[in-house]
Parts: sequence; structure tokens; C-alpha cells
Amino acid sequence: MSAPLSGVYPIANTPFHADGSIDFESQDRLVDHLLEQGAHGLGLFGNASEGYTLEATERVALMRRIAKRVNGRVPLVASSGHTGTDAAVALSKELEDLGAACLMVLPPYFLKTDGDGLMHYFEAISKAVKIPIMVQDAPLMTQVMMPPALLARMGREIERVRYVKVEAPPTPAKCSAIAKLAGDSLTLFGGLNCQFFIEEWQRGVRGQMPGSDRTRDLVEIWNHLEAGRTNEAWKVFARILPLLRFELQPGLGVSAQKHNLMAAGVIASAHVRHPTASLDEASVAELAVLRGLADRI
Repeated sequence: MSAPLSGVYPIANTPFHADGSIDFESQDRLVDHLLEQGAHGLGLFGNASEGYTLEATERVALMRRIAKRVNGRVPLVASSGHTGTDAAVALSKELEDLGAACLMVLPPYFLKTDGDGLMHYFEAISKAVKIPIMVQDAPLMTQVMMPPALLARMGREIERVRYVKVEAPPTPAKCSAIAKLAGDSLTLFGGLNCQFFIEEWQRGVRGQMPGSDRTRDLVEIWNHLEAGRTNEAWKVFARILPLLRFELQPGLGVSAQKHNLMAAGVIASAHVRHPTASLDEASVAELAVLRGLADRI
């Protein structure tokens, strides 16, 4: 069995032209940029990717292109959750075939089910694939509550469930509760744009999945923590915290990340697809101030 995934896995944004079509050249530059910034792996088709706006053919085209460009240098974690179990199974198999090393899976959230129904959903995906599954515990988005005991049960009883991305505040406490119940059966990742990165690491979380725009800083925090330099990690975190906080405004984080990537010359446009919200002029100006503060050395 390969070593568990760990480190900083930014969710790759999906760049669009002003007309809303995918900007594949900017996507290539973004992938190169994230690897140059030290990303330990990449997340694909998550919320920061605007995966919810992508057509099936676009998802396949992006997966093929990104997998070819990465060429095995880092693992790819692809989001394959769906509102229907059969559809989630089919999408998971497709992304595995196209090069995913792990599947990040939201629970069904349109027609919600109970604990047994969630076990059935993840078990069906597990039986169909040969790569690990990361359960995405994101009740702020899905309104699906998965208590620590249920997540630990998934880790014990469902073969491919090996990871949980914990995005249910307060995340540090939930991480501790899951770890206590699951033991070595689950590896925990954090999300919510790394707002509790250090506290989660101190409680045994082995990876983070932020947006794409501050990868170098977040990798620096990770390296400080792994080397036992907690004070240095806090200094970097404090410098970028106002920017992370700005990006946590509901519905505006993706637009902010794209504006930052455009300002850095990585992508050509900050265009987002509806219903993703765009920053207004005042917010763009506020973001520039925070970006300047975060860039101070």
C-alpha cells in the first residue's frame, strides 16, 4: 500500500475566458505555477474549481489535460460526488480511468439520506473503484451532517474510504473526535481555506486543501510545522490571515482567488461562471490592499 497523501493540495481554479469558455492555456500556466510553488498534490473540480458549473465533456477534457501536464509528479484528487448514487459511481470510475489518484466525494445533498443511506452511497463507490476515497464533510454547503462516529464507521467498514476532509466547524474539535474513534483507519485533511491550519495540524491532520492563490505561503507553513518551527508557522499565517479571511466571504472566495492569480500573471481573466459571484469594484480594491500586506516579507 502506498504512503498516505499528505501536505498542501490546492484546489485548482478553472480559468475562463471573458465569454465563459474554458481558458486551457491559463489552466496550463496555473498547473505549472502550483507545482513551482511546492504543492504536494492538486485538487480538481472542487468548489474553488467551480466544478458545479462544468459540463461533463469539459470535466473530461480538463482531467485529461491536467493529468498529462502533471505527468505523475504529484497525486491528483478529483471531486466525484453527485446527487445520485449511480451517477457518482459512474463519475468516480471515469475520473479514476483518466488519472485520479484519489476521489474526493461529497454526500448526496439534494435528496438527503440517513446514516445507512450514506453508508450505501460510499460503499457503492468503493466497490466500483480501486483508488482511495476522501469523504468531504462540508455541512455548511450540503446541509448533510456526518457525525464523527459515522465517519469512523466508514473508515472501518468501507474498503476504499481512507480520508476525510473535515469542513464542519469547529473543525479542530471534530478532527480530534474523528481521530479518537477512527484510529489509523482514516487520514484527515482540512479545508475552509486553511483558517484553522495550525490547530488542525496540531491535532493530527495530515493535509490541507485551500484555494490556489497562496500556495507558496501555505507550503511554507506546512514545512515549518513539519520541522517543529511552530512560531515561524504562526508568523507566516498571521501575515496572510486577512487575505484568507477576505476569501471566506460566502460566494466571493473564488472570484477573489482568481483576481489574485490574474494580478500575479498566472491566469488571463478573473471571470467566473454564474451562479458564482464576482467581486465589485470596491471589493477588488480592498483585495489589492490585503494582497499587498500578504506579500510583505
